[in-house]
Amino acid sequence: MSAAAAPVRRTRRYDPERRDRLVDTTLDVIADQGVTAASHRSIARAADVPLGSLTYHFGSLTDLLAAAFTRHVDTVAARFDERMAAAPDRAAAMEVLVEHLTGDLLGSPRDLVLAVELYVAAARNPALRAVTQDWMSRSRRSLERHLDPVTAREVDALVEGLVLHSALSTDPMDSAAIRSALHRLAG
Repeated sequence: MSAAAAPVRRTRRYDPERRDRLVDTTLDVIADQGVTAASHRSIARAADVPLGSLTYHFGSLTDLLAAAFTRHVDTVAARFDERMAAAPDRAAAMEVLVEHLTGDLLGSPRDLVLAVELYVAAARNPALRAVTQDWMSRSRRSLERHLDPVTAREVDALVEGLVLHSALSTDPMDSAAIRSALHRLAG
C-alpha cells in the first residue's frame, strides 16, 4: 500500500510591509505608465506579489488608488505645511510658495505626473475627489497661516492652474513669472 504524496505547498513569504509596498508600487506604476495602466495585475507584477494580495489588502482598485494618492498628498502637503509654518511673515510665505511650486510640484517630474494623474482620475472617479478635496483643504489651511481665507482659496486655485499649465505647456512660466503672478494676487 503506497501513501499518496502530499501536495507541495508554497511557503508563505513573511511580508509585514506588503500593504505599504503595494501603495508605493502603485505610485510607481502611475508615475511610469499612468493611472489607466494601474491595474491589479500590473501592480501585482511590479510589486512581485500574488494577485490575491491586492484584493486581500484593498477592497477595490479604487481603494488602492485612493490609498496611493493619499500617500502622495500626505507627503506633499506635510512638506508644504511645515515650510509655511516656518515662514516668519507674508513675504517669506510667498517665497516658500514659489519654492513649493518650482521645486516640489514642478521640479520633480514624478511628482508633477502624479499630481496631474490625480486630477484626471478624480475628474472621472468621484471616490478620488475626496483625496483632491483633502489636498485643497490642507493647502488652504497652510496658506491661511499668512493669507485671509478668500485669498488663500484664490492662491490655491492659481497654484492648481500653474501645475496644469506647466505640465501641459511647451513654454511654462519660470520662477520669476510665477513669483510675479503670486505677488499680484496675494501681494
